Amino acid sequence: MIEVFKTNVQEVNESKKIIQKLLEHFPKNKINFDLSDCDKILRVEGGNIQPEEIVQFLNRNGFQCEILN
Repeated sequence: MIEVFKTNVQEVNESKKIIQKLLEHFPKNKINFDLSDCDKILRVEGGNIQPEEIVQFLNRNGFQCEILN
């Protein structure tokens, strides 16, 4: 299963911190950003993805995030 999110994350350092924190909650998933994309894509791949929790996590940390369909 793959979920793709549109974010407003701009900096590589920010993306690395977010990935690290998300991996603490979803350790078996593959998580990466594509900051070169206009939508600053966050991609999460794995079997136990909780899209709403990922959106809420980024929102709580001051970032915009929404699920792309």
